[in-house]
This record gives sequence, structure tokens and C-alpha cells, in this order.
Amino acid sequence: MNYTVVQVALGGAVGASLRYLAGRGAFHLMGPGFPWGTIFVNIFGSFLMGVLVVLMAEKGGTRMAPFLTVGMLGGFTTFSSFSLDFMTIFERGQSGLAFVYAAASVILSLAAIAAGLFAARSVFS
Repeated sequence: MNYTVVQVALGGAVGASLRYLAGRGAFHLMGPGFPWGTIFVNIFGSFLMGVLVVLMAEKGGTRMAPFLTVGMLGGFTTFSSFSLDFMTIFERGQSGLAFVYAAASVILSLAAIAAGLFAARSVFS
């Protein structure tokens, strides 16, 4: 089997497990009604992606990119769950909350990757 595929698969297992734990933790902390776990992993995962991109570019380590980016962060962040969460809220008749959730997810994730890039460049450049 191709080594890169193994890296992606192992990273995906780690990321998906962490996503599950984050979702359960958010549910226990915040309760039902809003997908706090999903929004957290998408924002935090975007931040980590920014940090990793800079770190790998500045310090090397691109050999770990399949494991860390496609695998681990791909398994950790979850826009498919985001889409399901949006539709669930929307179909409950809470269209305003659904659109706030969508906007917050996109805007804060983009802001988080920008912050990750900036933070990592400040440290590693």
C-alpha cells in the first residue's frame, strides 16, 4: 500500500476520534440545541491548518503533510456535519439561527486560518 495513503488513513483516524470527543465534550458542557462541537472543530481546525502550513513551509516537514493536513485535520474538521447541522436547525423552523450558524462558521474559520498563518509566521519566520 502507498505510504501516503497510510499516512492519510492514520491521520484521519486520529482526527475523526478527536472530532468525536470534541463533539461529546461540547454536548456535555453546552447541552443540546446548537452544534457547538462542530463549530469549534471547524474554527480550531482552520487555525491549526494555518499554523501547520507555515510551520511546514518554514521548517520543512512536508513529508508529514498528508498525515497532518489531509488526514488528521481532514478528519477533525467537518463541513459535511456542518451542512447537516445547518439543515437540522433550518428544518426545525429556526432559519435565523441556521444562517447565523452558517455565517459564524465560515467567517470565524476564515479568520482563524488567517490568525494561524499570522501567528505561525510571527514565531517561525
